[in-house]
Amino acid sequence: MMYPGTDLRHVMKRYLLPQFLVLLLMLAPAVPAQEGGIESLRQTGKAFASVARKVSPSVVFIQVERIEQSRGTHPFSSPFSNDLFRHFFGDSFPGFQERQQPERKKRKIGQGSGFVFSLDNGLFSDRAYVLTNNHVIDGADRIMVTLEDGRELTAKVKGTDPQSDIAVLEIGISDVPALSLGDSGKLEVGEWVVAIGNPFGLSHTLTAGVVSAKGRSSLGINDYEDFIQTDAAINPGNSGGPLVNLDGEVVGINTAIFSRSGGYMGVGFAIPINMARNVATQLLQIGEVSRGYLGAAIQELTPELADSFDLEGRQGVLVAQVTKGSPAEKAGLRQGDLIVRYQGEEVGDVARFRNSISLTPPGTRAKLVIVRNGREQKIGVGIGRLEVEGAAAQQAQERAGELGLVVQGMTPELAKKLGARPGDGVVVTKVMSGSVAAMAGIEPGSVILQVNKRQVSSAEEFARLVNASGNDRRVLLLVSRRGTTYYVVLRW
Repeated sequence: MMYPGTDLRHVMKRYLLPQFLVLLLMLAPAVPAQEGGIESLRQTGKAFASVARKVSPSVVFIQVERIEQSRGTHPFSSPFSNDLFRHFFGDSFPGFQERQQPERKKRKIGQGSGFVFSLDNGLFSDRAYVLTNNHVIDGADRIMVTLEDGRELTAKVKGTDPQSDIAVLEIGISDVPALSLGDSGKLEVGEWVVAIGNPFGLSHTLTAGVVSAKGRSSLGINDYEDFIQTDAAINPGNSGGPLVNLDGEVVGINTAIFSRSGGYMGVGFAIPINMARNVATQLLQIGEVSRGYLGAAIQELTPELADSFDLEGRQGVLVAQVTKGSPAEKAGLRQGDLIVRYQGEEVGDVARFRNSISLTPPGTRAKLVIVRNGREQKIGVGIGRLEVEGAAAQQAQERAGELGLVVQGMTPELAKKLGARPGDGVVVTKVMSGSVAAMAGIEPGSVILQVNKRQVSSAEEFARLVNASGNDRRVLLLVSRRGTTYYVVLRW
């Protein structure tokens, strides 16, 4: 508001000018700040571009061809060939004899990704190979590899390991740069990663994201799981391609996605390169994967189990069963022991401990720290070699251990005591508190007659049938208890 006779220049100088200067000072930093933000994004973009230039020449497109035999019926089969006529006249009615076509070979095409790598040292360190997923090339009759420069090469399978879903291919040339293999153990949640591959056949597609979790297991994808989880877009065709850090080092092999639609939904999984390196090295140097063997069925330590075993505040894995004659038994490991450290590192969960054992070279003298009767003890164990038969038995024991029960065959003495017949079912001798079996009401002394509708007569058969349930993580049991027979479904 101005009063009559007021000097306008004086008012501007005294009141408006200082306010104008303050406004300029407030606005001045906005431009540099905005430019700084843009520059930061520009540098991030350049980092991704640098990774693409460095990695893309080593990423390959894999196309596989599978030949399948098929037999079809003639398109002009009898009009009487339907269930209604068959019901009344039987299969012998002449009109039901469909004209069969001869067997035909049907070609199926699949695709995936891979990348060129070489061993860090050793006999084959001077050669380049392609690392990919086993499921990409499994059952292939012909494998073609296409490089970024357009060259097409026929690849040969050098080695595969279905249990970890890793395969090594030989391409017969050495003028393709090999990618550097990083250390997935140093990878941190929140760290930038880049996936490069051929989703939907779109060659050398780059997607970026972060590591959203580590150590994902129990997904039912592979026998041995320790997945890196990422939100970098992974789609069908990305399988086998590299997951790299901003230095262009491979930290994982893109393997699977979680999806309800078949496409990207924000969650992808990659095999840690430390595991893949170990498997690939063995495949190249000795032609097979030799895994360590302990011989103990283990399970997670739940709060209920911790309370029952007086292990509150402890972390580790609980020994549910020890295989007779195994390295675990020879070392003195007992049922009910809690394994808290292995080779100096804390034991967190079953999957990671199992992976640690499998990656330990057979013959290694390993150190365990266990808790027994509330006191820590150190135990030395000579890690054995997991044979093919032993692998199935070990997995079966682990499945039985996950259920939280221990069984034994029906001896004549037990049969007499329980009013049963020798060899008819298996007897539950122990049920872990808080386990799946305990929550289902199974008690020591219960007799399990069937597993998934199949008769069972020994502990080994019980373990095998439980293991045969595959990745469904459910089993149907027929149980007899105090003269009452009933079905129960266990889910874990």
